[in-house]
Amino acid sequence: MTQVFFYHDASDRIAAAAVLIGKAFAQKKALLVFAPEAAVADAIDRQLWLHPPGSFVAHVRAESPLAAETPVVITRQLEQPQQCERLFSLADEIPEGAERFASIIEVVGDDAEARNAGRERVRRYRERGFAVSFIDLAGRG
Repeated sequence: MTQVFFYHDASDRIAAAAVLIGKAFAQKKALLVFAPEAAVADAIDRQLWLHPPGSFVAHVRAESPLAAETPVVITRQLEQPQQCERLFSLADEIPEGAERFASIIEVVGDDAEARNAGRERVRRYRERGFAVSFIDLAGRG
C-alpha cells in the first residue's frame, strides 16, 4: 500500500521541499520529484542548487542522460518513471499512477487556498485507499 506524507503549513513550499529532498538525499534515498508546471520545476531545480548551503544535492532533469544514475530526478511527466519507490509531488492534483509508488511526499503551503487544495488531495488519496500521515512544518503539532 502506498503511504502518503503531507508536510503542511509551509511558509515557502519550494524551500520546504528542497529541505526535505536534501534530507532524503543525505540518507541516500532515491527520489523522483514530480513538478508538472515548468515554473515549479525550474524553481525546485534552482533551490536544490542553493540548499543546503555549502553542500550539493545531486539532481538532474528526467531528460538528462545522467537521470538513470542520479539520486534525485526532476520530471514534468510520470509516463515511465525511473524508479517507483519515492515520489515527491509538487503537483496540484494526485499524480496519475500514484499507486506505483511505495511512498509519496507532498508539501502544502500555509495559505487558505493551498490548505484547501491539500485537504481535497487528502480526501482523494483516502478514497483510493492510500494511508495518509501528516507532519506540521510550522511546529504546532
